[in-house]
Amino acid sequence: MLKDLRPAVLIFIALTVITGVAYPLLVTAFAQLFPRQATGSVIEAGGRASGSALIGQPFSDPKYFWGRPSATSPMPYNGAASSGSNQGPTNPALKDAVADRIKALREADPGNDRPVPADLVAASASGLDPHISPEAAEFQVARIARTRKLSESRVRELVEAHTEGRLLGLFGEPRVNVLTLNLDLDALK
Repeated sequence: MLKDLRPAVLIFIALTVITGVAYPLLVTAFAQLFPRQATGSVIEAGGRASGSALIGQPFSDPKYFWGRPSATSPMPYNGAASSGSNQGPTNPALKDAVADRIKALREADPGNDRPVPADLVAASASGLDPHISPEAAEFQVARIARTRKLSESRVRELVEAHTEGRLLGLFGEPRVNVLTLNLDLDALK
């Protein structure tokens, strides 16, 4: 029996060293090549952390761009509870939530009769998406300009400056990080 136990113990020790010590050290060392990403892509403004470039923030003030809704609980954009709503297109609760979101957008900008972009009324799969589409940003330009007493062209310039293209020109869709855009809006004053 000892003869059969010895290889099992040696393999257990070897795998513990490889997966419990060597691999974590290797990953940690590799992460140091990307220090900003390894520490959560924290965005600082005024010498303090304002959020992460990877996690959405709740904005509801009309002077700010609004991001995608969040389905996380118990609070929106809860990084510890990444999840979608799991509500399908025929679910009455989803239809009501979308209708409420459209109503809030219309009330914040009564003169805007353009179709509301889907990413302003539907949560992402993770509930944490920090980006909106350029179309969703454009939908909000007039409200932001009016509320902040800026020209629409100036607000559009900021949106364009914050629009990220596709990764390697192929992957994903163009997107705008809502937090960095809003921080730059605040910096204008």
